[in-house]
Amino acid sequence: MKNTIPNMFLFLFVLSLQAQEKTVPIFKEGEAQIVAAFSNPKNWIRHDLWVETSFDTDEDGRLDRMHVAVTRPNQTESEGLKLPIVYESSPYYGGTAGNDLGLFWDVKHELGEKEKPRSKVEVIRIGKRPIISNSQIRTWVPRGYVVVHSSSPGTGLSDGSPTVGGMNESLAPKAVIDWLNGRAKGFSSREGTESVTAFWSTGKVGMTGTSYNGTIPLAAATTGVSGLEAIIPIAPNTSYYHYYRSNGLVRSPGGYLGEDIDVLYDYIHSGKEENRAHNNKKIRDTEMANGMDRISGDYNDFWAGRDYLNQMKPMKAALLMSHGFNDWNVMPEHSYRIYKRATEMGIPTQIYYHQNGHGGPPPLKMMNRWFTRYLHGIENDVENDAKAWIVREQDKRTEPTAYKAYPNPAAQQVTLNITAGAPGIGTLTLQDSESKGKESLIDNSSFSATSLAQATTSDHRLLYVSSVLKEDVHISGSSSISIRAASSKPAVNLSVYLVSLPWNKDRRAKITDNIITRGWADLQNHTSLSESAPLKPNTFYEMSFNLQPDDQIIKKGQQIGLLIFSSDSEYTLLPKPGTTLTIDVKETKINIPIVGGENAFKKATNELNN
Repeated sequence: MKNTIPNMFLFLFVLSLQAQEKTVPIFKEGEAQIVAAFSNPKNWIRHDLWVETSFDTDEDGRLDRMHVAVTRPNQTESEGLKLPIVYESSPYYGGTAGNDLGLFWDVKHELGEKEKPRSKVEVIRIGKRPIISNSQIRTWVPRGYVVVHSSSPGTGLSDGSPTVGGMNESLAPKAVIDWLNGRAKGFSSREGTESVTAFWSTGKVGMTGTSYNGTIPLAAATTGVSGLEAIIPIAPNTSYYHYYRSNGLVRSPGGYLGEDIDVLYDYIHSGKEENRAHNNKKIRDTEMANGMDRISGDYNDFWAGRDYLNQMKPMKAALLMSHGFNDWNVMPEHSYRIYKRATEMGIPTQIYYHQNGHGGPPPLKMMNRWFTRYLHGIENDVENDAKAWIVREQDKRTEPTAYKAYPNPAAQQVTLNITAGAPGIGTLTLQDSESKGKESLIDNSSFSATSLAQATTSDHRLLYVSSVLKEDVHISGSSSISIRAASSKPAVNLSVYLVSLPWNKDRRAKITDNIITRGWADLQNHTSLSESAPLKPNTFYEMSFNLQPDDQIIKKGQQIGLLIFSSDSEYTLLPKPGTTLTIDVKETKINIPIVGGENAFKKATNELNN
């Protein structure tokens, strides 16, 4: 009896030591640190499972199941450790159809003309279980996270059908997050009944990914699913209309001339071979064929249902977005429109813009702070950081410049007028145009935008330039053009570029050296994005539209150029040459967001006050 109390203390002391020896995440200066005990891949537990969803898109009579792969530290098993989750979902894990030219639409035809059928290509599925993907794992598992991957509907070993932005692509990651929170069923096999639970999950989930993989986090967030605390979409496609159309114009994403939403469907459709014929008939050949409208390019219910801006009301996940100002695949407006709305909704929001092309995550430090705050709950004051981070043209991507918001709050719209100069070069100026005439160009897509911008004279473009800049000009935000134009035919492509001249022809020239921003439009949609009408030949119509958002410093010694032409050999349909596009010089203006406003432009160009 005398030894009872000392022995009890010894027992409690041993338990205390054991508790202290348990491996836990470590944090320093608001960031999760690499923990040696989490870092040996040989000790990671990897397994796959299938999560049951709430839908049956392949209509086989059973709810679709999503294939999920988990990678977690062994301490989640041996020590009962619960950890938050970094989750990436994708349609690409099971393989793609490749870039066979027959997969794409033929773009060489007149506007409004029905296209000849394209080839249909089948995906040969790749990959072995249990590994779906190795992305994210080496970054986040050592820092005290479980990493989860899933194949999206109708891809890889997931059931269902791809819809390319349909509701099932939002509900699928929601189901996985519900499973991570004990609200959905998980199974050890695709068709079996043996259940699997996420006993190692805290229920707090962060999602990230690039391009389509960056779209899915936003799609999941629009469901308002509980447990999705933070997302980091990188170059996300936030609206399939804005991906495949511009202001009513049928337009291809950069590098993929002739791509459209049904092409992307075929490209990713790697799911069950026996279900593909049904999926193709239901989704591609009916829903998409009836809704995508390559004839007019109008915005309609089909496209509205694939625009995540329309679905943001339930969203509450903290949002850190990343995009390139020179991403001409998923263009920079995609992130800006969501960032703007999320900010208006009061959601914790930051945006990181760099000067390069497609892809490119924020610096790891930014991502780490974001996930540390919202998944681990460490108060690191990230919500009070700058709302926008802009990588300047010559800076490292790890050293962005902080803005209170994007666009730069000091930017003001400056209206510039044009004076006639065709077929040579006219001027771009603050002064009201004294030219009351008209200027015309002849459409010919065999001349590239690059060659047209460099030409001192051309019948196939209109070019207006500022005086040589005596000081740098900082553009921040979306430029817009107001144009009064006429076409010799019932339809015409309209392409507008802002360029920096003289053109840098050096093969090592940076992407920011020449192109400032771009925009495209269908003049048939001058009154409405959703309703177009054939143009009366040689009748003038007024139209205004935005160019892609940008943040760029145009160096002194350069000139800002406004390039107007018709068919763009890299992006638009390519009709036979010969359509005449005419503009009203006095009624055509470009609005450019300049830091410091009109005074800054006057100072840089030595223009007199109006």
